[in-house]
Amino acid sequence: MGFMVNIRTINSSEITEENVEEFIPRTSSKLKDLQYDVMEIVNEVIINGDQALIDFTEKFDKVSLKKGDIMVTKEEIEEAYENIDNDLLEALRFAKKNLITFHEAQVREEWYIDIIDGVKAGQVARPIDSVGLYIPGGKAIYPSTVLMAAAPAKVAGVKDIILCSPPQQNGTIAFEIIVAANEFGIDKMFKVGGVQAIAAMAHGTETIPKVLKVVGPGNKWVNAAKQLLSNIIAIDNPAGPSEIMIIADNSANYEYVLIDLISQLEHDPDNMAAIITDSEDLLEKIEQHLDLYIQNSKRKEIIESAINNSLLIRAENMEECIRVSNIIAPEHVEILTTNPKQILKKINNAGAIFLGSNSPVPLGDYSAGTNHILPTGGYAKTYSGLNTLDFIKLIDVLECSGKGLKNLSSSAMKIAEYEKLFAHRESIQKRLEDKS
Repeated sequence: MGFMVNIRTINSSEITEENVEEFIPRTSSKLKDLQYDVMEIVNEVIINGDQALIDFTEKFDKVSLKKGDIMVTKEEIEEAYENIDNDLLEALRFAKKNLITFHEAQVREEWYIDIIDGVKAGQVARPIDSVGLYIPGGKAIYPSTVLMAAAPAKVAGVKDIILCSPPQQNGTIAFEIIVAANEFGIDKMFKVGGVQAIAAMAHGTETIPKVLKVVGPGNKWVNAAKQLLSNIIAIDNPAGPSEIMIIADNSANYEYVLIDLISQLEHDPDNMAAIITDSEDLLEKIEQHLDLYIQNSKRKEIIESAINNSLLIRAENMEECIRVSNIIAPEHVEILTTNPKQILKKINNAGAIFLGSNSPVPLGDYSAGTNHILPTGGYAKTYSGLNTLDFIKLIDVLECSGKGLKNLSSSAMKIAEYEKLFAHRESIQKRLEDKS
């Protein structure tokens, strides 16, 4: 079958730091267009609390709630367990175990070092007191996202974890989301989605407690709300439409490349996929077979739309592949080459990296233990994927002996004097005098 889908093929030399947004759509600029509407909803929640949540749930989700219905009940949790598929429950528990293992490895122990004689310094790790998880739940239900958000928070030791997710037409949160949350001991779940959920967790209502940090992916409205409220609450990495960059050479199996490209596009029509290769033969095979793969996909319409955001990139060599990947800074980077670890050394900007033909992105999406809440839209240049340290504060600790006080005093007092902070100087001087 001929090549019929609308995907652009370009040369890697066309992409630079300055023009990357001409080739790869970014949503950050679009969020500004939503600010006014988002703030209207936020202000309504601040003023009217639970009633605003009820009104917006009726308006946007077409679900009627009463004030006593906003929080998921124990009976609804029991009902969720009665209705969840047992095989899915076992799969979620397996994924949870791997996530705990991976995120426990990120925990920082308390540590101290001797800076100079008599001066000991270190750090202690303390969890954030309260966190809200936002879990999408509209047309698609993603219990895996509950696991990804809850695991690092639990491992970090966060005491109060709440969850917001939009209700289904039956008036409660999807059973699978309820069960996934309850597996982590989370029992404060609220049937609220969208901007109004972020506003409620940021400001608090009669039913939903205010939290210190909100994490979890969402649509452009949710992301706009998180960014607008980030002066009130801490947020995680900015997350927009999903992205994959596949770096491949002539050793890559073209069928793996194609199915991995399609697997990232089937989520959402705004998603982006790019394949960059120095193999003309691989590029020809992809162009030859892509249309057939799309036509045989169960989510063909979504993929056909998302392919408009996607690219095939022809490169002269692997160095060019690496250069372009670092400029795009994609959410996922798959490396399908003869020696993927050699390429890994030079990838600086990525949400997560998947090495070799046996490590497709969906393993990381679900059960490997790595986190799938990752920066998109180029934010991988400055943000990490969600991890245990996102829920921990590292607090500096200093302890000086009398000798340490003396050894530091000359430098510290000189700087304080220069900066005209005389009480700072006196704080040190007084102690020296008392010891003399």
